[in-house]
This record gives sequence, structure tokens and C-alpha cells, in this order.
Amino acid sequence: MEISFHNNMFSLLLLLLPSLSFSPSAWAACNAVDKEALLGFKRTITADPSRLLQSWISSTDCCTSWKGVACNSVGRVVNVTRSGLVSDDDDLLDTFMNGTLSPSLGNLSYLQLLDLSNLKNLNGPIPPEFGKLRRLTHLFLNSNQLTGSIPATFKHLSRLERLFLNNNHISGVIPFSVIGSLTALTELGLSENQLRGSIPATIGKLVLLRKLDLHANNLSCSLPTTIGKLKSLKYLDLSQNMIKGSIPKSIGGLSALVLLDLNQNQITGSIPSSISGLISLQFCRISENKLTGSLPPSIGHLPSIQRLILENNKLTGKLPATMGHLVTLTELFLSNNRITSKIPSSFSNLQNLQTLDLSRNHLSGELPTELAKLQNLQTLDLSFNSLGLVSIPKWFAKLKLFRLMLAKTGIRGSLPRWLSSTSISTLDLSDNALTGKLPPWIGNMTSLSLLNLSNNGLHSSIPAEFKNLRRLMDLDLHSNKFSGNLDTIFSKGTDDPIGHYNSVDLSNNMFAGPINDSVLQSSAMDSITLLVLSYNLLKGSIPKSIGKLSELRILKVVSNGLSGKIPVELGDAMGLTTILLSRNNLMGSIPGKVINLNELKEFDVSHNQLRGEIPPHKAIIPVSSFIGNPGLCGAPLPPCERS
Repeated sequence: MEISFHNNMFSLLLLLLPSLSFSPSAWAACNAVDKEALLGFKRTITADPSRLLQSWISSTDCCTSWKGVACNSVGRVVNVTRSGLVSDDDDLLDTFMNGTLSPSLGNLSYLQLLDLSNLKNLNGPIPPEFGKLRRLTHLFLNSNQLTGSIPATFKHLSRLERLFLNNNHISGVIPFSVIGSLTALTELGLSENQLRGSIPATIGKLVLLRKLDLHANNLSCSLPTTIGKLKSLKYLDLSQNMIKGSIPKSIGGLSALVLLDLNQNQITGSIPSSISGLISLQFCRISENKLTGSLPPSIGHLPSIQRLILENNKLTGKLPATMGHLVTLTELFLSNNRITSKIPSSFSNLQNLQTLDLSRNHLSGELPTELAKLQNLQTLDLSFNSLGLVSIPKWFAKLKLFRLMLAKTGIRGSLPRWLSSTSISTLDLSDNALTGKLPPWIGNMTSLSLLNLSNNGLHSSIPAEFKNLRRLMDLDLHSNKFSGNLDTIFSKGTDDPIGHYNSVDLSNNMFAGPINDSVLQSSAMDSITLLVLSYNLLKGSIPKSIGKLSELRILKVVSNGLSGKIPVELGDAMGLTTILLSRNNLMGSIPGKVINLNELKEFDVSHNQLRGEIPPHKAIIPVSSFIGNPGLCGAPLPPCERS
């Protein structure tokens, strides 16, 4: 759900314009002071692989011969553009420079635009001499490695309209005097730095500001009430900080605001009723905070809202019926709050709604049948609510859902057959009281990419029609009563390039028999990262072909009846981080190649019949991972006895 508006479109436009080095021959030659200022910068550059500054030669005219430099009619430099994004014959070249910003650039007294963005490796502080650039209107230093603080001398840049210092390592506080002086600013980007402290109250003086992006810093304190004075503001991103306090009522004054992102802060209190003043708001994200109280009825008076994201807070009370007025809404995320009562029938008016996530709340009561009118709804998540559904309502069949999540909503009985005629790609009915068999018609759900039926009471073997799930990539059937062998699951078809498993969890069932070596080599298994088969009735040996699962990260086969040796080929699965084989009947020694896998973090072979010395290994593995094997010795167990 990430949204990005941090790219400097103005800078990109400049890259696509003809060369800025053109000056008519009738104009004056480059000013000597300006030429030396630019050569001073070139001398601080230690690497320029794309030769962005190659044309900057002292024997030539900087106005007519130097790329990225433009002058006015009297030979004074007004524009310097040497970005790491370079336009070259209709292509964009992404390059870099090593070096620092020279204080000499502060001598370009007629400079209006300075763009040294996206050079990646410019480091060191921003020279305070930049404060002498009194005519500067655009300053782009974003996407470098700059350090130090924002120079206090920036307060003299009273003509500055766009300032982008984002994506650096700039620290310290945002100077109050600087912010209060830049009254011509329309765009300010300071995101992805290490700024701390508060947002200056003087921000309220920037009445022309249209974009304010301070996301991903260490800003704390509360939002200044003066922020409500920014009547021209369209984009406000303060996400990923440590902002405290409540949302000021004055925020309702931002009538031009299109995007509001306060995600991942520590904001408390309730959402102010003045939010209805945000009449232009299309995107609102205040998730992952500490908001409390009820949603104000006035939240239903946002005439332009499209995405409303308030998940992971502590909101309580009922869903206001007025939310049914949000007819432009396409996505509503309210998961992981403490919202109570029923879903209002007025939600049926949200005809443009595509995603509705009310999971992990305290909702109860019947679902209004009027929700069947939501014909654009693609994702519905009501999981972990005390809805007491008993069965999935039949009117759900009228919806055109791609993703349906109803985990722990009180569903009982068998799977409803109407599911077989849907195009659902994600189905999560886990943590319910489903019973009966996995029906053969499951094979008709050919759009499935994720199926989670875990923690139910389903039984039977896996029907042969399961092989038709050619798009299935994530399967979780753990904690049921499934039986039979695993061949049908592992050898299902694929629909390249999709349908190759990412994860399979079949633990806590009654699957039996050996793990067929050949089915593990099927195309469905070739990119699996997680395989969990613990607590079943599996017999036989660990297949050597597991070592061919090159993407496998986690392997858990705890508490089965596996016998034989741990195959040395298991060490060929180089990405393994977790190997849990405890409580089986494994014999022989521990292969050094397996216990010394480079990525191994968790390893447990306790309670088997292993013997011999534990091979020396780099991973920190506790004693508990080896106990219950009377024949094992060596660190971390007691040393082996030498005859």
C-alpha cells in the first residue's frame, strides 16, 4: 500500500529538455568568478565515471561549452544541472559522483537553479556558503550521502521555491529561523534523513507550500497547530517518524489537501471532527499509531476520498452510518482496532469499493445482505471478528471477489459448493469449525493462489482433483485431520510462470507413508521456501531430493516416524536457515555439510537415535537441540571419549 510522490518531477523534466549550455554568441562570456566557483566544485569530485564534468575545462567558456551550465545575457551562471539521472539520446543514464560540495559554489551569486541530485555518493556537509545564493529558486541535493545539519544560513534564501534534501544522512533539528524565512517555498522535501526534534511552528508562514514531505526521520513532539494555515497544501507526508500528541483540530483547514500520510508514528487521541474540512482529500493514511475513541460521524463527509487507511490503532465504538456517504471510496482498511457492533447497512452505498478490511476487531451481529450490491468489491477481510457466521452467507456468491478472508468468524460445517464457481485467488477460512472432507470440486477453483484451511476439523485424503490447482503457490492445511500420502499435493500442475509453491504447511495432521523422492522434484516444488510436515505419521527416510530445492529456507519435519540417516545432500540446499528434525527415529551421524550451511540459524535433531561426534560448526546451536540422542557427543554436548 505504499504510495510514492517523492520523485522530483521538475528535475526529471529538466533532464529531458535540450542542453542547458546554449548561449547566443552575442551574449557576454562566462564571468571569471563563476567559472572559478564551478572549477572549485570540480576539484572536490574524486570520481566521475560518466564524465559529467568532462567539458568543464578552464580554457573554454563555461556559458557556451560546459554541459549542464546556463548563463544569462551578461555571462553570469544562472543554472547548474548535473544530476545522476542523465538524458542521453532519449535514454536515461543512472550514474554517480564521488566527492563533496565545494563552498565555492556559494560564489555563484546569480544562480537560480542548482541540481546535484541523484549523484548517490556526494558526501560531507552542505556548506553554509550556500546561504549566499540569494537569487536561488530551486535547490535539489536529494539522493546523496550528505551529512551534518541544515545550514542556518539558508534563512537568507528568501526566493527559494523548491528545496529537496531528501534521501541523505542529514541530522540535527529543522531550524525554526530557516523554515520561517522561506516564505516563497512551494515544495519542501526533507524525507529519509536523520532529523530530530519538532516540526517548527513557523511552518505556518509557508502559505504557498503545496508539498511537505518529512517522512522517515526521527521527528517527535506533536503536530504544530499552525499547520492548519497551509491553505495551498496538497501533499503532506509525515509518516515513519515518532510524532506524539493528537491531531490538531486546525488540520480541518487544509481544504486543498489531496494526500495525508501520518503512518507509523505515536499519535494519540481521537480523530478530530474537523476532518470533514478536508474536502479535496483522496488518500488518508493514519495507520500504525495509537489513535483512540470512535470514528467521528463527520468522517462520512469527505467527498473526494478514495483510500482510507486507519489500521493498527486502538479505535473503539461503532462504525458511523455516515461512512455510507463515501461513494468515491475504493479502499477501506480498519483492521486491528477495537471497533464494535454491526457493519452498517449503509456500506452498501459504497459502489466503488474494491477493498474492505475490517479484520481483527470486535464486530458482531449479522452481516447486512445489502452488501451484495458491492459489485466492484475484490477483497473482503472480516477475519478475527466474533461474527458467529455459522455458514458463509449464500449472498456472498453474488460478489465478484478475488480475495476472501473469514478466519475465525465462527463458520461451521462443510465447505459451501458455490465456492467452486468463483474466481477467488485467495481463500482463508482458517481457525473455524469446518468439518467433512475436502471436496473434489476444490479442483474447479483454478484461480486459487493461496488456500488456508488450517485449524479446522477437516478430514479425508487429498482428492485427485487437487492437481488442477495449477496457480496455487501458498498452501496451509495445518491442524486438521487430513490423511493419506502427500503425492497429490507435491505433484500438482503449474501454470508457468505461476503455480510454483512458495510455502506448504501440512503439520498436525494424519498424513502417512514415505515422502516420495520423485514428487519432490516436480515443477510445483522447485521454488518452495517453506516446507512444514511436522506432527504427522510419515515413515521412511528423508528424501535426498530435498537438497535440490534450491530456494528452501525453512524445513520442519518434527515428530514423525522418519528413519535412516540425515542425507548429506540436504547440505546442497544452500539457503536453509531452519532445519527441525527432532523426535523421529533418525540414525547415523550428523553430516558436517548440513550443520555448516552458511545461512543456518536454527537446527534441532533432538530425540532421535543419532550417534558419533557432532561436527564443528559456526552456528550457535543450544544443547537442547541435540539431547535425547545417547550416542551423540562433542560440543555443545560433553566431549567424546577417546579410546
